[in-house]
Amino acid sequence: MNLTILTGTSRGLGAAMAEQLLQADSVVLGISRHANERLAAKAQAMQLRFDQWTRDLSDPAPVAEQIELYLGAFDPARFDEVALINNAGVLTRIGPLDVCSSAELSAALRVGLEAALLLTAAFLRATQGWRARQQRRCKVLNISSGLGRRAMAGSAPYCAAKAGMDHFSRAVALDEALRSGGGAKIVSLAPGVIDTDMQVHLRAADASGFPDQSMFTDLKAKGQLATPHDAAARVLAYLRHTDFGVNPVADVRDA
Repeated sequence: MNLTILTGTSRGLGAAMAEQLLQADSVVLGISRHANERLAAKAQAMQLRFDQWTRDLSDPAPVAEQIELYLGAFDPARFDEVALINNAGVLTRIGPLDVCSSAELSAALRVGLEAALLLTAAFLRATQGWRARQQRRCKVLNISSGLGRRAMAGSAPYCAAKAGMDHFSRAVALDEALRSGGGAKIVSLAPGVIDTDMQVHLRAADASGFPDQSMFTDLKAKGQLATPHDAAARVLAYLRHTDFGVNPVADVRDA
């Protein structure tokens, strides 16, 4: 029996991952600002366990507390594997940093980085002593981006959130390696370039403040964007790799 907590499940990669995680031997908790009614209906029709919370991760502390309570209600020996997938993110207006309001910038960092940090801490606290943790089958998967490793003009908030995600994953991996009672495995994974609403946003940006705009237009025109379904399959396959966690910062295309 597996348990997965996944953020950003209302659309795109998150929705595709949630759908593929819906299995007879699984419990899935999806967290997003808006409910995914299609997934809820599918889970109900197939009699699968899909818990769904509508939460705004720009205020992540209460969500982290709720996750601890949620996990605390389970028998620590129930699951063979448990995972947290931090997928939610916010893309601000494309262009120089000062075109974004303080509220936009704060939300981008809170959803893209602070929420991942707080939810990971809550997940690690709540799974202390779990059988899956003791057997090193407790995993945190952070959905990062190549932009966390390569700066791009017009995208400073997104680059900052993903770079922070990469580095906090490296540090947590070092912490978990020191635990004698069973450490969790953590990876910050770039999932490749995916045909989602984010790509629509990038292609529609004003090229005067976003010199890479034509690159994203070309990717779409040449059919080089992965579908959310295919990208989700590759990401989840990576999550199941026996060597998951060996490299705390990775790219799915290198698997």
